[in-house]
Amino acid sequence: MSAKVLDGKIAAEALLDSIKEDVQKLDPKLVVVQVGDNPASDAYVRQKFKSCERVGMRSEHIHLSAETTLDELMKVISDLDSDEDVSGFIVQMPLSDALQKHAPQVIRAIDPKKDADGFTAYNLGKMFLSKEFEHLPPATPSGVVHLLSYYKIPVEGKHVVILGRSNIVGKPLAVMLINRGATVTVCNSKTKNIKELSVQADILISAIGKPKFVTEDMVKEGAVVIDVGITRTDDGLTGDIDFDAVSKKASALSPVPGGIGPNTVASLIVNCLKAKQRQVEC
Repeated sequence: MSAKVLDGKIAAEALLDSIKEDVQKLDPKLVVVQVGDNPASDAYVRQKFKSCERVGMRSEHIHLSAETTLDELMKVISDLDSDEDVSGFIVQMPLSDALQKHAPQVIRAIDPKKDADGFTAYNLGKMFLSKEFEHLPPATPSGVVHLLSYYKIPVEGKHVVILGRSNIVGKPLAVMLINRGATVTVCNSKTKNIKELSVQADILISAIGKPKFVTEDMVKEGAVVIDVGITRTDDGLTGDIDFDAVSKKASALSPVPGGIGPNTVASLIVNCLKAKQRQVEC
């Protein structure tokens, strides 16, 4: 068999098209704060602004030098928190080398009502309550959920195995899938029997950032495989999944690039719109 390729670009475009009318009505504004120059971050930021243009959302790029101090960055965040014209904003990660250790402090400074990335403790905590409280969930897990939904891949009652327990992907994604009725197993670098667990998965999701870590013998026949990992190698961008080998065994498989990435960006744009909607309601 040959796996169906889950084209993330098509799914993301459908999500963005679905919000155009509301964007025009509410006129939200997204701000991206970037510290220093990181080639990967530059590419992600460009994609975010392209998606804003697609739906007609106002956007602004605050690009600070790598020498920016913590106090200077916190002042920018404070100004954005208090600016009524800003619906949502993100601080692009990673930060400069000097500031990266302060990332938790930076995230805490973001007003949860404007937290377009969904990283603040308040928004993560709400997500734990139920699907109905996922008001501003993390963008990448939201992108995974949207991709599965777009291709009508059922989650309820399925055994989902997630490789990776990060606060950005693994943990919140596990909660979002539990909210939708899945049975979820989360593996990490200390898990001793990863292969035994992964081969049990109806839906296998890898988010560890190790090129071609998931091989054919780790996948159950007919499983759905979602590749969230992305690593820049000499051969270009590579995912966690050995795509060619696994595609012979899986029923559906997301590619890298062009899978979860576009849906992460689209989910970020949706979060900015949701933030504006909730601000108007208040």
